[in-house]
Amino acid sequence: MNNTPVVGVLALQGDVREHLTALAAADAVARPVRRPEELAEVDGLVLPGGESTTISKLAVLFGLMDPLRARVRAGMPVYGTCAGMIMLADKILDPRSGQETVGGIDMIVRRNAFGRQNESFEAAVDVKGIAGPPVEGVFIRAPWVESAGAAAEVLAEHDGHIVAVRQGNALATSFHPELTGDHRVHRLFVDMVRTSTAAESL
Repeated sequence: MNNTPVVGVLALQGDVREHLTALAAADAVARPVRRPEELAEVDGLVLPGGESTTISKLAVLFGLMDPLRARVRAGMPVYGTCAGMIMLADKILDPRSGQETVGGIDMIVRRNAFGRQNESFEAAVDVKGIAGPPVEGVFIRAPWVESAGAAAEVLAEHDGHIVAVRQGNALATSFHPELTGDHRVHRLFVDMVRTSTAAESL
């Protein structure tokens, strides 16, 4: 039995290449996803950082928003970083006009909560479920979770704000682990995908 999951990266905008590299290092087959038929072929999906409004509008334009929502609702493992976290929120506190989300995590997210581009920073973050030293979090115009519902498990906080959450097969971080060379968060996600595909094949 082939235990190497196929994990896509939504490749409409943002830091796609870095995620593909990190996923490959975490023992997944990594593929860019731009079309519904490519989405249908993956076991899990990463929603990368970038500009959440642009990604949202492009997903609608490329016919990906509805199939994405359907697969996330059906339990496909999904991981969102930064803008991807905003995409996975059931509610955005201050959405831009026309901005839609995929949803999947019962949380309210505040866009650009940690400040603008020039206020980007790095910080050590203790992430529940990841062994070893803290994860080096790169925060770039990062959101935070204003509030998380009962179904969402808080995995990490920074300065009193929620920066990593998980709900079922959906994982989200405010920060960018794909930019540091530390692939433990991607490995956690690939393990989630592996567990999910193993359960489906039973």
